[in-house]
Amino acid sequence: MQRAMRLLECVAEHGYGAPAKQLAREARLALPTAYHLLRTLVHEGYLRREKGLFFLGEATERLSSSGAEQKRRSTVADALAHVRDTIGAPVYYAMYRDGEIEIMSVSDTPGIPAVEEWADFRETGHAHAVGQCLLSQLDEDARRDHLDRYPVQPVTPYTVRDGHSLLKRLERMRRMAPVTERQEYALGTVCAAIPITVGTTAATVAISLPLQQADRLLPAADLLQNEAGRILGSLAISISI
Repeated sequence: MQRAMRLLECVAEHGYGAPAKQLAREARLALPTAYHLLRTLVHEGYLRREKGLFFLGEATERLSSSGAEQKRRSTVADALAHVRDTIGAPVYYAMYRDGEIEIMSVSDTPGIPAVEEWADFRETGHAHAVGQCLLSQLDEDARRDHLDRYPVQPVTPYTVRDGHSLLKRLERMRRMAPVTERQEYALGTVCAAIPITVGTTAATVAISLPLQQADRLLPAADLLQNEAGRILGSLAISISI
């Protein structure tokens, strides 16, 4: 296994390919051993051979892509965990992509648990701060399209009552201002979301607090806005995930 890995590393250093003899020399392997390993790696798709030269194959490229994706996810998770610990509240990161609300990552702990998704977040965007924040960043046609597919329905006694009322509320929201909601999605919970723009994609980072800590919501939202600016670079890389 180690010898095969050395060969792969040697091939990776030659963007225009390299012959078996050169690879054997660089990997410090006997030529027969190198030939055997190279043939096996070609058969498994980790290398490809063209005109006597060896190149990285599709299987290796998939591994590389997977590793990069894991690193990106880890970077986002670390950034959200920092915000969670700074504010002392569970943190949510979401985007609006292809007409859907997508929760990309949630950072919580047993001591500060996230809100349970008892009603599908995608279908109840009108009821929670994450969804309202994302919808506020869309143009009017996109908002109406979303509400045509996911009509406003009461989730709790505090939920906005109809689509017209929601659209009016969204129009009144100030650009880049925190979006808050109190018990509209889950009884006993208050939430705040900060709009962020990643390229042309609407995104948000949000927190939730138990109702008994409602007096913390606005100060926590201000702190969240400051922290969001600091970790924006980390969040932006998730666009490619």
